[in-house]
Amino acid sequence: MSKTYHLTAPLSEEDVVQLKAGDIVYLSGVIYTARDAAHKKLVDLLDAGKELPFDMKGAVIYFVGPTPPKPGDPIGSAGPTTSYRMDSYSPRLISIGQKGMIGKGKRNQDVIDACVKYKAIYFGATGGAGALLARQIKSAEVIAYPELGPEAIRRLEVVDFPLTVVNDSYGADLYKIGREQYEIKD
Repeated sequence: MSKTYHLTAPLSEEDVVQLKAGDIVYLSGVIYTARDAAHKKLVDLLDAGKELPFDMKGAVIYFVGPTPPKPGDPIGSAGPTTSYRMDSYSPRLISIGQKGMIGKGKRNQDVIDACVKYKAIYFGATGGAGALLARQIKSAEVIAYPELGPEAIRRLEVVDFPLTVVNDSYGADLYKIGREQYEIKD
């Protein structure tokens, strides 16, 4: 039986360990955007021993490349990007304190294992609903890599951003659970 939670980012380990695959979360607070090009730059900074452009402790990263905003809006359409593009980078960022990821689609076993080892979580956001999701974003500011355009790292303030827990900190995977529920067995 799934539960519904209202949480505030950055997330703590206590926030994360209470969540189970299938739970609904309305997330408020500060989250960051980054896609694959920005993730590569973050990992390159770590490899070079340099500081990251934001504090990774408890951070939630939304895999999104938003469209330009209409006048008066903080952001344009902001739907999730396919998450597997970040699979090669996410375990490294989780190991230094990242607690949450938001995207769409499956993650590889290395990401799931990192979620278990370091108590992190992967949320799914509804694909194709970027205009609706943007309504929950109250401010947006580019904080790094403006040369990447829509893929620049942005600091977002969100209120009641609707999410589903896909991979929890116990290794459960909503994609596997859902398939098993509807699988025809002899």
